[in-house]
Amino acid sequence: MRQNERWTAPVDNHNTSGQFDPSVHGFNGINAVSLVGYPQSIDPRFIQTTKDLPDEFPFNLDTNSGDPLGLGYLQMTINRGRRSSSATSYLAPQFLKRPNLDVVVCTYATRIIQTGISKDLPAFHAVEVAHYSTGPRTRLVASKEIILSAGVIGTPQLLLNSGIGDATELQAVGVKSVLQIHDVGKNFSDQPAVFATWLVNSNDTIDDILADPDRQAQYFQQWETNQTGPLSTGGGSHIIWGRLPDNSSIFQTVPDPASGKNTPHYEIFPIVGAVFWFSGKYSHERLQNGDFGLSSEEGHLLTLVCVVVSSASRGKITLNTSDPFDHPLIDLGLMISEYDRFALRETVKRAIRFLSAPAWKDYIIRPTSRLENVTNDQEFDKYILDSTAPGLHGVGTASMSARGAKHGVVDPDLRVKGASGLRVVDASVMPYVPAAHTQAPVYIIAERAADLIKAFWGA
Repeated sequence: MRQNERWTAPVDNHNTSGQFDPSVHGFNGINAVSLVGYPQSIDPRFIQTTKDLPDEFPFNLDTNSGDPLGLGYLQMTINRGRRSSSATSYLAPQFLKRPNLDVVVCTYATRIIQTGISKDLPAFHAVEVAHYSTGPRTRLVASKEIILSAGVIGTPQLLLNSGIGDATELQAVGVKSVLQIHDVGKNFSDQPAVFATWLVNSNDTIDDILADPDRQAQYFQQWETNQTGPLSTGGGSHIIWGRLPDNSSIFQTVPDPASGKNTPHYEIFPIVGAVFWFSGKYSHERLQNGDFGLSSEEGHLLTLVCVVVSSASRGKITLNTSDPFDHPLIDLGLMISEYDRFALRETVKRAIRFLSAPAWKDYIIRPTSRLENVTNDQEFDKYILDSTAPGLHGVGTASMSARGAKHGVVDPDLRVKGASGLRVVDASVMPYVPAAHTQAPVYIIAERAADLIKAFWGA
């Protein structure tokens, strides 16, 4: 992790003493991590709540220390007001100039092609690419191996289009089976989320910015000038990780999906305003409809994004047609697990208790209409089932399993089972969604994969 992380001061250069633990961070890595550089007016209320309700919401100096439980200051991949990501770090200009790297844009991989047999295994050393659906196909041939990193949806789609998957399902859409691996596209796992909203006694929220093009232009100009202001951050300043009580009734019938007693079951992410993951027309329509727990009420709002991070539900990715340019069928499988429904209901209840602390007495007016009318567990369940959105942390569709296991898609070295010359390196190899955001875990997998690949080829 330290090989990836480069801890960076926030863009506003505020005093960060007591907001993180420098001893658990890396300062020489490739990807910038920082605290929020645009503090919000309600930040003191979060800290005061840890004093008002210390048993349920204890303060945590650094939730990325290996001890995540509690409320702490949000850490984001931001580099002095700019987004820091794999695109800006691993694909930075100095790396794009390398003579052994070519980045081809506006080009789609359509199939991975078997090129022969190696040690009694089908060998895959060719990739078919095209610019558009009816365009000519070009083959690229790898001298050593193909590394597939198309993501939790793109990776299984490309494998399936290549005839690598469940033979019966492939036959149904007219794709010839080349390698039988039943679990390709199965085991999709994401973190279900509800956007619970409250009307607040303040005009210092992002609602006015979202509704005012002139203010947006003003803040964009500020960001363009010096990367400061509200556009220099991701919308929140704190984060809460917590667990359900060990004696919760759900654990009498369902095993705990969390990996250990220090692993969160849920996350609560506060944002000062009405926000949603998606953008553009889709987000506007969802907001107007009051979908996903969002409020269509006018006024100033506080959103607590309630997320089950140790989820148990599973979905799948399958082909719709044999055309690699057609979108696949995506079954998120959200909320099919009894545990997920219970955990999300309890998380929303905890969000309500969080805002019942004295620190919020003069700030919170009331929950917005959909949440305001919820009075019992049956109504909570309906509210949640009507409101759940994907957390956009999907994993699992090319899952890793033990070498020789009958289930899974890749071995621990990330090589596709029963194949030669083909390796998967992305979030799809995670058999379970981590109780965290998935950006850093993907970087860790990639760093480990780089070491495995170099060792395998003696580099």
